[in-house]
Amino acid sequence: MTVPLDHLPPSRRSVLQAGAAAALVGSAGLLGASAWSQPRKLTFAWSQAGFCLAPVPVALERGFFEKNGLDVELLNWAGSSDQMLEALATGKADLGVGLIHRWVKPLEAGFDVKVVGSVHGGCLRLVGAKAAGVTTDLASLKGKTIGVSDQNSPARQFYAIHLAKKGIDIEKDVDWRVYPADLLDVAVKKGEIQVIADGDPNVFLIEKRNPGVFTEIANSAKGEYAERLCCIVGARGELARNDKPRAAAVVRALAQASDYVAENPNEAGKIYSKYAPKVPLEDLQRLLAELTYKHHPAGKALRNEVEAFATDFRNAGILKKSTDVVRFANHVSLDVLA
Repeated sequence: MTVPLDHLPPSRRSVLQAGAAAALVGSAGLLGASAWSQPRKLTFAWSQAGFCLAPVPVALERGFFEKNGLDVELLNWAGSSDQMLEALATGKADLGVGLIHRWVKPLEAGFDVKVVGSVHGGCLRLVGAKAAGVTTDLASLKGKTIGVSDQNSPARQFYAIHLAKKGIDIEKDVDWRVYPADLLDVAVKKGEIQVIADGDPNVFLIEKRNPGVFTEIANSAKGEYAERLCCIVGARGELARNDKPRAAAVVRALAQASDYVAENPNEAGKIYSKYAPKVPLEDLQRLLAELTYKHHPAGKALRNEVEAFATDFRNAGILKKSTDVVRFANHVSLDVLA
């Protein structure tokens, strides 16, 4: 079953203040970007396992990179976020994309990588077993064990800050336990965990094969985080500072591709499906239709969101308490479109 266009979720109002909406990078304002006489070559690192990064292959196959004067080689990155940032900082890749939840801490360590763009809004979910007494009330999580794919996973980081903001002591009130992502529901059935923190499509597939077992506790695409970014685009520092037109061309191409995914989830699902052969096409199309691909801030709005996440991470104890979040956001963000 495909997803009709009139079922696409409506664009939602940004929670950021003062001019953030005007700073969002929409394709309508980007079509006038100049191209070079010869395509500019660059290497772009991404993880093809992340379905939420569908705009990357879409930009390649639908010609958005080419229309912006770029000849892009995609590098499938299977290593850690620290290794990707090191690859960017040392010139092994020119630009890359990853979840902000994985990037904030290593960027604090001083990698020469600039955050220049973004791709979409949230894609992380927290679900709990009804039989274990878990409800939508976060207080029901006290004393429960939360299963995650690793202790530094985006879902672990995000829900650590989310629960901390809601008054849950993330070290004392809950326990975090690591399992392979596709076995998290098995751990629930064994009673070893009662809650799952992970991203789609894994959570979607877990719910699909366990109908009626789980209740959604939180979703990074809803509530206060509904219009907060998730995956960000980073450029090696030297390129971002000295070749802004090339970095800007990537930001434009991905913004246009993200808008395309939002407007054409069925076609985008077909393009991405070869990277996720185990996920039914109709499931990919449904998931792509539900993500906030219209939310991809740049410039000041992007810098403000980086600061907001850094503040959350500092308050949750993930970043150093001494971190100056304003200085941090100003240092790691760069408006290449200015």
